[in-house]
Parts: sequence; C-alpha cells; structure tokens
Amino acid sequence: MYAKSGDWLIVEPRNIGGAVRRGLIEEVHGDTGEPPYLVHWTDTGHRALVYPGPDAYALDAEDLRTREEVAAEHLSSMTHRTGKHAEHPDMR
Repeated sequence: MYAKSGDWLIVEPRNIGGAVRRGLIEEVHGDTGEPPYLVHWTDTGHRALVYPGPDAYALDAEDLRTREEVAAEHLSSMTHRTGKHAEHPDMR
C-alpha cells in the first residue's frame, strides 16, 4: 500500500452489517509511502499508528468524495421511489 499525508485510510467491515471505518492519514512513517501511518479515526476521534491489513485501502480526498457522492446518489434514488418498494420480477 502507498499513501501520503492527507489521504484517507478506508477499512472495510469484516462482518455483514459492519461499519466502514475512515481515518485521515496525518503522517506516513514508511520511507516511500508505506506503512505505518498515523491515522486520525473519524468514528472515535482517536489517533493510532496503523499497519493496514488486506481489508484496507487508501484514497486521496477527491477519490473519497467521488465515491461518497456516487453512494449518496444511489441511496437517494432508492429512497425517493414513489409508491411501494419496487418488486423484484421473480417475486410477483
């Protein structure tokens, strides 16, 4: 993994229904962008020195914003449907 200060560390949940964790990478301690990273976690406010596992990846701020906009648009289109929930074709 490669990251720079100001990037975001995203950790995907290991369990169904788990929360995605996001943290701002404040410092990079590897010589050429490798871990460990000093991460400021958004969910707890804590800072920790992190060696990310295989369930983690780094995004720059622009990429994170784009992904969140796409997710918000998808969720918005699902919640603004008129009438009943859309039926699955096989469930009629």
